[in-house]
Amino acid sequence: MVIVITVDENGGWWDHVAPPKGDRWGPGTRVPAIGISPFARMGSVDRTVYDTASILRLITRVHGLEQLDGLKERDEAMTARGQTPMGDLTNALRFPG
Repeated sequence: MVIVITVDENGGWWDHVAPPKGDRWGPGTRVPAIGISPFARMGSVDRTVYDTASILRLITRVHGLEQLDGLKERDEAMTARGQTPMGDLTNALRFPG
């Protein structure tokens, strides 16, 4: 089980880092999140770039589901701009071998 606690304050006015270039829907400003799980990498801060859809990316990866069309389009658009697509939270977790 993985519990993700996050907040979207709609605007990111508190953030001192400019958001990466994106499209109309993002990526936007950084959003704080806490991952609670027996698989969480304890005592560490993960600096991978994620968005709120990274939770969906994790679910589809763990359960071997087909990637959602909107996420696939977002990743392709980011790659076309020379950016790395958003992560799927696996860098924040350590699953058994």
